[in-house]
Amino acid sequence: MKHYVYGNGESRKGFTVSNYDGISWGCNALYRDAVVDNLVVMDYGMQGEVYNSGYVKKHKCWFADFDPLPRDIVSALEADFNDDVFEYGTDYGLAVINGSHKKGIGSGLHIIYTDPIKDQIVTFDQPREWSAGNTAVHLACQNGATEVYMFGFDISMYSEQLNNVYKGTENYLSAETDKKIPASDWKAQLYLTFREFSDIKFNWIGSDFGYIMDTKIMGCNNLNLITYDNIRL
Repeated sequence: MKHYVYGNGESRKGFTVSNYDGISWGCNALYRDAVVDNLVVMDYGMQGEVYNSGYVKKHKCWFADFDPLPRDIVSALEADFNDDVFEYGTDYGLAVINGSHKKGIGSGLHIIYTDPIKDQIVTFDQPREWSAGNTAVHLACQNGATEVYMFGFDISMYSEQLNNVYKGTENYLSAETDKKIPASDWKAQLYLTFREFSDIKFNWIGSDFGYIMDTKIMGCNNLNLITYDNIRL
């Protein structure tokens, strides 16, 4: 089965998000502009945004660290975060509670009051603490993909401006931020995925592959690099 995974790199601007003849995967704020078969959301503030939008009631979502607990423990945790507490959803007795004291996007205590009957949310064990795009690729491989198409996976230098369709919007860093994920992390995660799933064919569609030409990724025989001008679906 072909799986189509959409990262949020700017190279995919203008390219139609679709599942074509297979299954589609998207990341984080992509839900604002399109519907995919599977939406992967890692950051807690972004999870809250997606939850409040109602998207989770109609479409399958994969949320990291989404483990509902009795809502009775909420008050005990709120005190530790003072006023830096964010609540989402309607209280039906269960809550997913995640938080961080680290300043920046997603900091604070995030409480999602979940409805397990109506919510189409799946959590997962692996991979852990990866970027949403690379996590989506890995999950596609875990869930029946025999061929994966990757769009918007733009690896750039750490010194360059943030490359993301949604930069500067709610739950995203600004274009000028110095808190980007190092490109080395992205490359390492993708390399591990290509090697782990060596029987799966990966088609990486992009506009500039210069940043991976001198990496171990180029030694993966199951990887094809394709420009948007040459993609045929």
